[in-house]
Amino acid sequence: MSETAGDAKPEVKQASKEVKESENVAEKYSAMTVSKNSEINMGELSSVLSAVPTHKPVKKQIQFVEEKQEFSRFPTKTGRRSLSRSISQSSTDSYSSAASYTDSSDDETSPRDKTQVNSKGSSDFCVKNIKQAEFGRREIEIAEQDMSALISLRKRAQSEKPLAGAKIVGCTHITAQTAVLIETLVALGAQCRWTACNIYSTQNEVAAALAERGVAAFAWKGESEDDFWWCIDRCVNTEGWQANMILDDGGDLTHWVYKKYPNVFKKIRGIVEESVTGVHRLYQLSKAGKLCVPAMNVNDSVTKQKFDNLYCCRESILDGLKRTTDVMFGGKQVVVCGYGEVGKGCSAALKALGAVVYVTEIDPICALQACMDGFRVVKLNEVIRLVDIIITCTGNKNVVTRDQLDRMKNGCIVCNMGHSNTEIDVASLRTPELTWERVRSQVDHVIWPDGKRVILLAEGRLLNLSCSTVPTFVLSITATTQALALIELYNAPEGRYKQDVYLLPKKMDEYVASLHLATFDAHLTELTDEQAKYLGLNKNGPFKPNYYRY
Repeated sequence: MSETAGDAKPEVKQASKEVKESENVAEKYSAMTVSKNSEINMGELSSVLSAVPTHKPVKKQIQFVEEKQEFSRFPTKTGRRSLSRSISQSSTDSYSSAASYTDSSDDETSPRDKTQVNSKGSSDFCVKNIKQAEFGRREIEIAEQDMSALISLRKRAQSEKPLAGAKIVGCTHITAQTAVLIETLVALGAQCRWTACNIYSTQNEVAAALAERGVAAFAWKGESEDDFWWCIDRCVNTEGWQANMILDDGGDLTHWVYKKYPNVFKKIRGIVEESVTGVHRLYQLSKAGKLCVPAMNVNDSVTKQKFDNLYCCRESILDGLKRTTDVMFGGKQVVVCGYGEVGKGCSAALKALGAVVYVTEIDPICALQACMDGFRVVKLNEVIRLVDIIITCTGNKNVVTRDQLDRMKNGCIVCNMGHSNTEIDVASLRTPELTWERVRSQVDHVIWPDGKRVILLAEGRLLNLSCSTVPTFVLSITATTQALALIELYNAPEGRYKQDVYLLPKKMDEYVASLHLATFDAHLTELTDEQAKYLGLNKNGPFKPNYYRY
């Protein structure tokens, strides 16, 4: 859910005409008020969205590792674990499966081999156990309590149905928090089919609760690679239903539709992508002239970068490590690879608990930030024999190589906080001379011939969502941003968005933030007319230019 690749962001240039349009939008916004209980006037919101000028980013020349990305042939039900490596590896290549933490069932039968029906008689889903729906419903209700802004959006917009006619196919982590988003989209008029973007992050009971409510959910914890692609295909390829919107996390769904169903892809009205991995892949499509639909880059919105990536990871890194290893952080030597927003959050949390933290970086600006924050910036090879914990959060590949794994000391913990499982060279550890020992869910001891053990978490996949949970409030911010982006793209008049990747308008970012201030009983200071004139701002925002770095 959260990852960085040096936090490279496209710069946005504002033409004078767009500045004037923004001022007009801000004047319209001045009439909008957000009450303490975050009630939203959807009529006013719609008028604002329709008037928001679109700022198309001037794309930097981002350097990507050249790697041919090919889809394997559509998997058959037999030979489920014999497929070649997939295009992304962000969520697949599973060699062992794990049951949900809340699933005490010993039934190892694949959900694909079961016939399940919900209380309405529908079988258009595939989950671990539909009988867990009641427990999943309680999980969702608990999450709703800390997602007040999203629930308010749902209640206020239900009558207007801004997503009526939208057929959204989604590929995200399936947790209680994302279930609140999915059910909000349904309440706003959308039809949804959903699958998981990570084979280990699905909460089985939540997937069951969604299926019971009529959402076509295809996901369970511990899918194989074949299962992963089968679930995506079942969401897209169904008789009498064709998606017109995509909500993606990592880009796997987008690329599957693009490769397997080009006619469907051409009819998509908009794509919303929330991960740096997926955004990079969208920019690659755009650069190659193959992106034939407009896409919204939610990952680089301020509300996603700062809150989901920084504050969320600052808390969830500790939760994931504690649950899996029971490690004490005081005095431990830790290296954090990458000092983007995710790396900043992880480093701050570990430092606060007494760990000695090193940072590796390729970007001199991020490296200087790390130095000023009190961290020593090193090359990984300089400390590889000393450190107790290694955490990757770069979005890159082969950040930790087999040679470095060979040189780690006994008991070193290795984990990843990026979206893709490409950062640690796990594949190189699948050799005859090394022994794998599963010691608990999501924890493997990789044993060398001399007896040395390296503790690998979640097989190199996203640690926090694979091994623990993430703060609900932070996910409310991201989910509200995603919902508004879908509403904007779906309702935008023809011609507003071209076949390119767009950033979320600054005004919408500020609006999402304002909806969540009531939770803290926070009160914003208002500019006087004189102050606004002095700064050259509208009293109601936007308060920062698009190039401002928070």
